[in-house]
Amino acid sequence: MSMKTLIIIPTYNEKENIENIINAVFDLRIPDISILIVDDNSPDGTAKIVESLQKKFNNLHIIKRAGKLGLGSAYIEGFKFGLKQGFETIIQMDADFSHPITKLPEMINLSNEYDFVIGSRYVKGGGVKDWPIIRRILSRGGSLYARLILGQRINDFTGGFNTWNKRVLEKINLNQIKSNGYVFQIEMKYRAKKLGFSHIETPIIFTDRTAGKSKMSKRIALEAMVKTILIKFTK
Repeated sequence: MSMKTLIIIPTYNEKENIENIINAVFDLRIPDISILIVDDNSPDGTAKIVESLQKKFNNLHIIKRAGKLGLGSAYIEGFKFGLKQGFETIIQMDADFSHPITKLPEMINLSNEYDFVIGSRYVKGGGVKDWPIIRRILSRGGSLYARLILGQRINDFTGGFNTWNKRVLEKINLNQIKSNGYVFQIEMKYRAKKLGFSHIETPIIFTDRTAGKSKMSKRIALEAMVKTILIKFTK
């Protein structure tokens, strides 16, 4: 069954990837699919490239923000846009081809059965490619840490390739989400499970970006560890 679907892609300095990722998604010919770019005032002109592509794609949208306001707030703004526009399924995805876009049809189909779907690196068949050992440790360790602290059976807590049914986003109080970094991924999944929503993890191979610069760092990972504990005790 076809569902009206929105893919949210937050951007900051993604001019090397943005046109290719937009074209690649639309080339999949998924019915009722739209893309929303949430750009944090990229100085490299990412937003201008998106605006030029809007002449080609009438289902391409953009929110231009005043500055670098963070990943979490970008997604919150995107979720609110999606709900207001009546999208039934809303997907989080990176701009840099780290997430395998060929998995999108499967993840959308799974959204017919589950409230949210995780593109998971840490289930059978999943994994990462071209990552240095320290990043592998930080990522896998972060998800295991969140699972132990928060007590939820989710293998890939930190992953950013997720599909949400609108009823989950309507029930979660988006205004109460405090996380604004990579820990945002953890908080969203934890809140959804606490509300009793169902999920499934489908395996993906995460490939490190070949163009542009990664925003991940050891400082961000360590900050997420501290904030995960705080999430446990927030309502």
